[in-house]
Amino acid sequence: MLSENSDFRLMRQALPNFSIVIHCAKCLEVILSLMDQNSAQLDGIFQALADPTRRAVLTELGKGPSSISDLARPFDMALPSFMKHIHFLEGSGLIRTQKQGRVRTCAIETKQFAMIETWLSVQRAVWEGRNDRLERFVLAEQNKEKPE
Repeated sequence: MLSENSDFRLMRQALPNFSIVIHCAKCLEVILSLMDQNSAQLDGIFQALADPTRRAVLTELGKGPSSISDLARPFDMALPSFMKHIHFLEGSGLIRTQKQGRVRTCAIETKQFAMIETWLSVQRAVWEGRNDRLERFVLAEQNKEKPE
């Protein structure tokens, strides 16, 4: 652990934006903690997205709400088999269904997509940081090899 006096001063001299680095590290820690709490939900969402039929249903629902019979029409499967996909999507929270009379209508549930976007943003930031560090390393190595 860094002592308050000397080690923090040294770090601040070495890294002019040290307080920003500490703040970003704390933010990342909070975000990753939230992701751990939502891990089971994310697993279900990504499992739902892994199937091409379910992705096609979501693509169609991206155009607006639709009845189950309209959604099932392009697929070469029995309605009970298609309903398993609908139940899986609903269980993962990606869609919601509502019955009006004899017609069950499906619609996208945007809250889960916001969770995915948050997770992907964190992953993107991690990988961009790694790529930036790799680029700096490669450039530093190239500069070492150049004869002066």
